Amino acid sequence: MSNFKELAPEDFHESPFQLIGKDWMLVTAEKDGKANTMTAGWGGFGVMWAKNVAFVVIRPQRYTKEFIDGADTFSLTFYDESMRKTLSYLGTVSGRDEDKIAQSRLTLARWGETPYFAEAKLVIICQKLFAQEYLEGSFIDQGLLTKNYPGKDLHTLYIAEIKKILVADVCA
Repeated sequence: MSNFKELAPEDFHESPFQLIGKDWMLVTAEKDGKANTMTAGWGGFGVMWAKNVAFVVIRPQRYTKEFIDGADTFSLTFYDESMRKTLSYLGTVSGRDEDKIAQSRLTLARWGETPYFAEAKLVIICQKLFAQEYLEGSFIDQGLLTKNYPGKDLHTLYIAEIKKILVADVCA
């Protein structure tokens, strides 16, 4: 478990291509007093509406989507390579079927009402600003539909303001 120090968004210099695309992340939210999480490898960071934002996409069948839809906030957490097996497990097992957070042995923590995991090396607390289901007609490159959505289970895009960035304090 780590203690964390806060990092200002302008001091955040991690590569989203590495963090999200290669290392993966957990997307975690809470609804009705219960938390759920999923592993994700698509998303990004940027500036929208003069706010520092993160964006994530979630397929309609994912149980975590119910939690994201039912909450105002969610967390994105990132880990070192030693956690790859845990991230793989959390991305393939549904919280509908078992208490996968308990099985993962990760320690649930909270910033206010937003759940995150104490073992993370990086935590980003997000407040939802926007949600939109992808529409088939919006794809300019129709090959993306064929390749990524053979079951027509198009993602919902969530854009959220980054409220806090916490970095593990390895000296703590």
